[in-house]
Amino acid sequence: MITSVIGRIFLDAYNEREHTGYDAKTFFIEKYYPLFFDGNKYMQWVQNSPFVQMKSGQKVETLSSDERREKLEELICKIQNGTKDASVAIGYSASDEKGYATTSGQVTSLEIKVTHDEVYLSWIGASLGVGVKGGLSILFSNPLLLLSIYDGWAFYRAALDNNQKLKGNQIASWNGQWLAHRYDKRAFDAENPMADFNPYVSDKDASMSVAVQSWTKILINLSQNFSGQNLLGYVYSLGQTNITVGFIPFILLQIRRPIDLYIRFFGMKNWRQAEELYGTAFGFDRACQAGAIGLKALEPKGLKDYMEKGKLPKYTDNEEQTIKFHTYQTWIMAMLNNEDLWVQSESFAHVLKEYSAGSKNAKTDRTNKVKALLGALNKKEFIRNLTEIISEAGDVSKLMETAKLVNDMPADNVPYFLTLIRFHYAAIINLNK
Repeated sequence: MITSVIGRIFLDAYNEREHTGYDAKTFFIEKYYPLFFDGNKYMQWVQNSPFVQMKSGQKVETLSSDERREKLEELICKIQNGTKDASVAIGYSASDEKGYATTSGQVTSLEIKVTHDEVYLSWIGASLGVGVKGGLSILFSNPLLLLSIYDGWAFYRAALDNNQKLKGNQIASWNGQWLAHRYDKRAFDAENPMADFNPYVSDKDASMSVAVQSWTKILINLSQNFSGQNLLGYVYSLGQTNITVGFIPFILLQIRRPIDLYIRFFGMKNWRQAEELYGTAFGFDRACQAGAIGLKALEPKGLKDYMEKGKLPKYTDNEEQTIKFHTYQTWIMAMLNNEDLWVQSESFAHVLKEYSAGSKNAKTDRTNKVKALLGALNKKEFIRNLTEIISEAGDVSKLMETAKLVNDMPADNVPYFLTLIRFHYAAIINLNK
């Protein structure tokens, strides 16, 4: 099962980095168990496992060291006796004969031999899952990422031990927060790893929880560090009902592109706020339905009306609106993948503005023609409406140049280019009021 596979990738990478020779069981007992279960708060809650099966009067918070050790010995005994249901081997099928329970994962009718090592590895692998907003988690197969996630475990254990208000059992949420922090080039300090790291939120009962990080924040930060690489992730959810989305490629070069464009065109000042807007058009589960996570998945919420309905943006000169405006523009530019089109669309928008204001006697008529042109949704409509403007314009060279550009452009790019013109026009009109 995938949890065991990821556990093996991690353990091999760990042994290589640390120059050790741990097998799965020894690592589990000496490294994994002390972090996850040998404390008055667990780092992970494994449903129906020996660690959560309490005798009368027992609570996690009051278990003695000996009582916790007893639960470890019970798990070891079950594994030794060949038990491999979901309460002992994480991510495997439940104990019903056919594996039809909602808590089962990756069920098959094939008879697959599961070794003791694989069971221990399933615990390690499952604990490397990266929780994201939307209730899903990602298991990455990249050894360096897995080691980075592991490096954050000790800090989570320390946080649980030193903060009575902090809830336990949130390793997936912690992994997501830690990974985003660890690969934040401008915030992470290797000499002081916890500096500027505050992943907590206050709950209504005065307790604290680890907030779930957005998938866009994690992937954008990863894209800044793994330039040109793709990552493969297994997307899933383990709980009262298991969900399997499947293996999803994350195309980091595409994910990085709009951020690079935002910084290039608009500077560093507000790019953090812009970063929060990317990927808000639809949730992570829907984005995965495309089969891969790349630039399309980063579409900002609210942009669709401007692209599909020809709506003219309303530009208001305040910081929040400006950031949103620039976010839309850079995502469109990234989709077009041609920075020359920025200049072309902006120049064309200026020509339209000059045309609209060029005749006092026919100003309303010209304004209406420009609005009709800006509302065009395809090549045919755009060129037809542009023809009416060309027939009465003075210098038509830029108009003709744009007509040819749109006509020769791949049909899929036309809506993006026309939308970019709308945004430039709205900005020009506002700045000239």
